[in-house]
Amino acid sequence: RVQLVESGGGSVQAGKSHILSCEISGATYGSVLMAWFRQCPGKDREAVAAVRLDWEVLNWYGDFAKDRFIYFLSESKNTMYLRMRNLTPEDTAIYTCAAGRFGAGFWGSPQSYSDWGQGTQVTVSS
Repeated sequence: RVQLVESGGGSVQAGKSHILSCEISGATYGSVLMAWFRQCPGKDREAVAAVRLDWEVLNWYGDFAKDRFIYFLSESKNTMYLRMRNLTPEDTAIYTCAAGRFGAGFWGSPQSYSDWGQGTQVTVSS
């Protein structure tokens, strides 16, 4: 059974940086595509970043994330971190990590992922 456990949510002041982490275990579907999504209040879920764990050269960022968000992996490749900098109140969202079999679909589509974490709230105050 795949488990995804996020940590690091909380309240952050605007302009600051923050790091989220997501640990994956139990994945048995070969090449794993792992991603961070977020859902801002009143908006649809959107993809933040994704990476193929066994071939990190394959990675993607949402257009809004390219300048201020960066992911990195633990050495064991079982934890995906999301470092967010220069946060604004518009970054307030539930951040959720997801995993699925690489090749199941478009990286930015939630339908491409079979397993999800519980989500962690990040609230940015001005």
